[in-house]
Amino acid sequence: MPSFEPTLIGLIGLVFMLGGFVKGVVGLGLPTITMGLLSLAMAPAQAAALLVVPSLVTNVWQIAARAGLLALARRLATMLAGVCGGVAAGAGWLSGSASGAMSAALGVALFAYAALGLRAMHFQVAARHEHWLSPLVGVATGLVTAATGVFVIPAVPYLQALGMEKEELVQALGLSFLVSTLALALSLHSGGALRGSVALGSLLALLPALAGMGLGQWIRRRVHATLFKQLFFAGLLALGAYLSLRSVLWFG
Repeated sequence: MPSFEPTLIGLIGLVFMLGGFVKGVVGLGLPTITMGLLSLAMAPAQAAALLVVPSLVTNVWQIAARAGLLALARRLATMLAGVCGGVAAGAGWLSGSASGAMSAALGVALFAYAALGLRAMHFQVAARHEHWLSPLVGVATGLVTAATGVFVIPAVPYLQALGMEKEELVQALGLSFLVSTLALALSLHSGGALRGSVALGSLLALLPALAGMGLGQWIRRRVHATLFKQLFFAGLLALGAYLSLRSVLWFG
């Protein structure tokens, strides 16, 4: 684990404030931004361990803002179970010896997610297909989470394709991220990556994340989010390409 020197503490604070800000504006982005940026300074498993507490708390905040949670949880139960199964199947990938491969996988995941966002691609999933597609999407999301610490692929495009109204979608995203975070936290703890100073660092990272999220929500009520989303996805595209290329050049 890295030593928490003042420069690193400052970097962590800024990154979590930025991630919280983006989540406040667009409803997601905290794990994506923090994993992408912190992986430039530390191993992905260390970045994922720092993410646990801020992700848990901000997603509880997100899902508690609307009624209907139990009905939504029943609808998504097989997907959420699949996420847990996928993370369990990939346990140890993020904290194992293949950190270079995991960094490259993170870069690819960020690049793919950003490319879909920039193209504003819209998919539709008929209700009759949810019973078999939901668990497959869950397992795939769990495997990607286990490998990269990022929960968005393919869960976010899938949830967006279910035709939910805006607030229900925001709650569904929060619920998916919450379950993914819990599963990842258990995996990291069993692998020894979530202990000691890193667990304390994750707790302290909650403060800038909440401050950023509060500011982002304030901005969201006053600024149209379309341009912000485009800038967000463009930045992730560049970051994902950089992480992938760096891993190829470094380990290739």
